[in-house]
Amino acid sequence: MPDGLGPDVIFEVSAEQAHYLNSVLRMDEDAELLVFNGRDGEWLARIETKAKRSTRLKTVEQTRSQPARPDLVYCFAPLKTGRLDYMVQKAVEMGAGLLQPVITQHTQAAKASVDRMRANAVEAAEQCGILAIPDIAEPVKLDRLLQSWDRSRRMIFCDEDASTNNPVSALKQIAGQPIAVLVGPEGGFSEAERTMLRGLPFVTSIPLGPRILRADTAAVAALAVIQATIGDW
Repeated sequence: MPDGLGPDVIFEVSAEQAHYLNSVLRMDEDAELLVFNGRDGEWLARIETKAKRSTRLKTVEQTRSQPARPDLVYCFAPLKTGRLDYMVQKAVEMGAGLLQPVITQHTQAAKASVDRMRANAVEAAEQCGILAIPDIAEPVKLDRLLQSWDRSRRMIFCDEDASTNNPVSALKQIAGQPIAVLVGPEGGFSEAERTMLRGLPFVTSIPLGPRILRADTAAVAALAVIQATIGDW
C-alpha cells in the first residue's frame, strides 16, 4: 500500500499483491476492493490497469476512518515457527496493540524473525478487517524488560502455579488500568523467574484454569479471559 491514502490516489501494488488479485481472486479492470495501510483508514479502490506483475489501483472513497491502536501490550516468549505464526495472528485478532517478544530462561526460539511476525500481523489484519496494525518490538530479555517497565502499566503474569483456578477475581481488582499480558515459553517460566515476577508491585498473577495448556493455546485463553473481564468485549 502507498504511504498515504486519500481521494483519487493512484498507486501500484506489489508483485505478490498483483498475483493475488489477478491469479487467485481473478479480479478484472474496474473491479472494486477495500484497501488500507494501517494509518489512513479503509478505502474503496478500483483496479485501473492490470498486468501479470503490475497492477494499479485508484481510491474512490473512504469507507472507515482510522481507529486508534488498542492499548493492550502482549508480551510472549517466541515459539517454534509454525506455532509462533499462529500465536501472532491470534494476538492481533484478540486486540493486542503491541507485540513484545521476550527471551526467558526456557525460550527455545530466541532468534524469531521480527519481519516474519510483522507479515503475520498484517495477514491477520487483512483477513479480519483490522485497520490498526499492532507494532512488533524487537526481542528483549525478561530481566531487561522488567527493569525498564512503565510502572503505571499493570503486567498480568499467566502463572501455571497460581493457588486458584479462577482468574476473574484477580482481574477485576485491576480493572481500569493500562494492562499488558505476559505468557511464557513451551517449557514454562523457571522458578527464579516466577519468584522475580511475583515480587514486583506492578505484576498481577493469574491462573488459566486447572489444565496445562500449550503456550500458543495459553495465549488465546489469556487474551480471551482478559478482554472478556476487563477489556473491550
